[in-house]
Amino acid sequence: MKITCSKTDLVSAVSNVSRAVSSKSSIPALEGVLVKAYGDKLNISGYNLEIGITTDIEASIIKEGEIVIGARLFLDIVRRLPEEVVTIETDDRMVTYITCGQADYKIMGMSSVEYPDLPNFEQTDSITLSSKVLRDMIRQTVYAVSENMAKPIYTGSLFEIDNSTLTIVAIDGYRMAIRKENVDTESSNSFVVPGKTQLEILKLLTEDDEPVDIIIGQRHITFKVKSYRVISRLIEGTFIDYKATVSTEEKTVLVISTRKLIESVERMSLLNNERTPSPVRCKFLENEIRLSCASAVGSAKDVIDVDIAGESVEIGFNNKYMLDALKNTDTDEVKLVLNGPVSPIIVKPVSGDSFLSIVVPMRLANEN
Repeated sequence: MKITCSKTDLVSAVSNVSRAVSSKSSIPALEGVLVKAYGDKLNISGYNLEIGITTDIEASIIKEGEIVIGARLFLDIVRRLPEEVVTIETDDRMVTYITCGQADYKIMGMSSVEYPDLPNFEQTDSITLSSKVLRDMIRQTVYAVSENMAKPIYTGSLFEIDNSTLTIVAIDGYRMAIRKENVDTESSNSFVVPGKTQLEILKLLTEDDEPVDIIIGQRHITFKVKSYRVISRLIEGTFIDYKATVSTEEKTVLVISTRKLIESVERMSLLNNERTPSPVRCKFLENEIRLSCASAVGSAKDVIDVDIAGESVEIGFNNKYMLDALKNTDTDEVKLVLNGPVSPIIVKPVSGDSFLSIVVPMRLANEN
């Protein structure tokens, strides 16, 4: 193999696909990136048996071929090359020569025969969204994905397509996040995408309207983002009936400035310890919220003036979980709905149903 290409394109491609490379694997080839040179394209892939990222960049192909190069060393080298035009050449002994200006490297590669094939699956469905919409939907829900492998199904988000609407749902036992968006499809489908896959996709998505194609199979899914393809396994299992967990009751309701509530909860958070978090105590009265927090460090109190409709209630919550919900609303005001001291706190838009977050309350000790 012998090629020349742009350093800028090469750095971007190797950097992005390397995120799917195993840092430590019983298969040495999986610690590298697969480089293929055919036609007028240089294809670069990373794969860890769960998620694969692959892309094509423009290149001048002098001699076709393919090789596996250690991902970390390859990225370190190409980032530091002194000029824009890079030449990569391999010989029959798998020695790889990387030349750029006066810089010249010689490193050992591996045969591509040792590299597992990326999943090739039959398409059963597909949808297309803009990059910005998908970015917002993932960002506003993925924070609630579980990290507990005891229930693998909740380490991913439910993607549900029904009535021309895509709904993404994430739940970890302490909170739930739901985000909806209209999509141009007549199909009905549901599948669970790993949280780790969504985080990698999030890094590739931009704040523009460029289309992103989602290709769905029985056990795998592909996201086509610009020149990249992200291929992932789906998580098998039965996801909770999330609709049944959302109460339709509204015993206590208020509309409040998102920023004002965030700032108040953050003031209470200053005294909290992440290892043994103390609940933020909230008393919802007729025309104010009284917040307080007490820990081994000390105590804090705050008051927010706001009109509240319905019953007065006292409730406790985890400050981090509430802040995650509030910071991912992207609205100036939110509606809070409460149904007693032991029912989940519901955070939703003032109008419409584009998002919904649920925070499970924490038990409060009696105040002295």
